[in-house]
Amino acid sequence: MQIFSVGGAVRDELLGLPVQDRDYVVVGASPREMLARGFRQVGKDFPVFLHPQSHEEYALARTERKTGPGYRGFSVDAAPTVTLAEDLARRDLTINAIARDVDGELIDPHHGIDDLQARVLRHVGPAFREDPVRILRLARFAARFPDFRVAPETVGLLREMVAAGEVDHLVSERVWQELAKGLLEDRPSRMFEVLRQCGALARLLPELDALFGVPQRADCHPEVDTGVHVMLVVDQSAQRRCSLPVRWAVLLHDLGKGLTPAADLPRHPGHEARSVELAGQLCARLRVPAACRELAVLVARHHGEVHRAPQLTPAAVVRLLEGSDALRRPDRFEQLLEACICDFHGRLGWLEVPYPAPALLRRALAAVRSVDAAAIAAGCSEPALIAARLSGARVAAVEELLSGDLGAA
Repeated sequence: MQIFSVGGAVRDELLGLPVQDRDYVVVGASPREMLARGFRQVGKDFPVFLHPQSHEEYALARTERKTGPGYRGFSVDAAPTVTLAEDLARRDLTINAIARDVDGELIDPHHGIDDLQARVLRHVGPAFREDPVRILRLARFAARFPDFRVAPETVGLLREMVAAGEVDHLVSERVWQELAKGLLEDRPSRMFEVLRQCGALARLLPELDALFGVPQRADCHPEVDTGVHVMLVVDQSAQRRCSLPVRWAVLLHDLGKGLTPAADLPRHPGHEARSVELAGQLCARLRVPAACRELAVLVARHHGEVHRAPQLTPAAVVRLLEGSDALRRPDRFEQLLEACICDFHGRLGWLEVPYPAPALLRRALAAVRSVDAAAIAAGCSEPALIAARLSGARVAAVEELLSGDLGAA
């Protein structure tokens, strides 16, 4: 039995990056032998075992044969006769097909070290086309390593896979998993750039793909269309180390602009309502977790109001706070503001432009929450009037806040 360190750990060591997890491939062993040594089997589709002390993953060397469409249509052979070379040949990218033996010697049959040095993402071989998830994985690696380019022959292969309908066999949950991982990388826009380059974006996220070529607002840089703007915004969310719900929300916040009639460009009237509808549909289709879905719809509905906060009347500010459920869920309201900050600064030359809306709304929320709802209810003899008096008190609190701002100015 021989054991090799493989995949991401070897790649990241060669790049001088911290290693998060180590994976090992075992050559010349059977499941029975692994269990006899105290390993615990966890793999269902193929034999993967946890080390009895370190709990690191050890997988038996295996080959895969395509038996049907999609990423589940595979037959796996993990017999003891499978060699390391055969195992490495089934891997996706050359930079992930490097192994290191127990003596530290590198085994690199597909020249992954050369591609690391050249900053190239290249597929190992023709077997890449057999698993459509690899399109998403490659795009995710482009977001993780933004200074890497995709090899031209790999781009060609991706396009062939899309044209053959391979991505249409991906299940929603797996698409969401890969998109979520890519959004949390350093430059998420690279993931969508690669997906768009090969045509996969139009198949997986047609609502987002439709934004490219749609003019952005008239007061923005003329070369930045709505699709480019959204990419700048999502990268801004990465730079600010935002949570996944915020990153997902900013990706979807302008979807309605893709349905704006040509006669209404570039003003996009009513795009918020259309964005709400499309964001809801997309989240349902991908079975997005509730926290991400709810924030995406919230940002699509209210981001325009947040941007206009300094021009809103006190009553409109209170309606915004109540309509976004800011009083009951202040943490989520803060996520809404964070998404709007990314949206505002996600424009060429706008990074240093002052954006007063979030600070104003935070102070307005504090003023509204200071209103004693219990005291108002206790002092009102007619229960039907409580809501109106409470709302009036909240408006008065915001009005006092804003008048104080004007006085200070």
